[in-house]
Amino acid sequence: MTNWALLFSALLFAGWVWFGESAAISHSPGVLVAHEPFQDAVGRLPKLAKKGYEIEPLARFSIEARVLRAERYWFDRGAELAPVDLALGWGAMSDTAVLEKLKITQGTRFYYWAPVDGTLPLPRGYIETHSANMHMVPADESVARVLKDARRGSIVKLSGYLIEIRGADGYTWRSSLTRNDTGNGACELIWVERIELR
Repeated sequence: MTNWALLFSALLFAGWVWFGESAAISHSPGVLVAHEPFQDAVGRLPKLAKKGYEIEPLARFSIEARVLRAERYWFDRGAELAPVDLALGWGAMSDTAVLEKLKITQGTRFYYWAPVDGTLPLPRGYIETHSANMHMVPADESVARVLKDARRGSIVKLSGYLIEIRGADGYTWRSSLTRNDTGNGACELIWVERIELR
């Protein structure tokens, strides 16, 4: 790649980051979403399919939460299935007064947080159980379009299924089924059937 191409790519990326941050929605202090995500057993349901992958519903799932960060993916294997990850917060993790004291980032399919001044605004366990990085698999193009409009500060309400994806070559990608885990494998993988942003 030439120096000009590298410079152009860097400027394009910087512009995209700047636009994403400048387009963030601000809120006054206070809890915006008080209730917990909902999860329920599915029983036996027909398997779903997308882009040659078999998709098994593991649990019904719905959530209303504040978008802490939104990250688009184009190049990893999961991008064709889950082009958007949303880091979401609920309870006190939807409160601007709390979030102003945390630095929140996303990348490589993970969500990261750290205290701005070295002091956590909430107990670590609370932050871990009231926020999560979630991989979004849109059920159709209308859902995909809404997902791509999500930005920091949006309030998202969505429903569908927690899922496991299997490829013919042995590839698997499975959702966490609890909000209490952390680290690799702790993210929710969601087949999104309905979504609203505000």
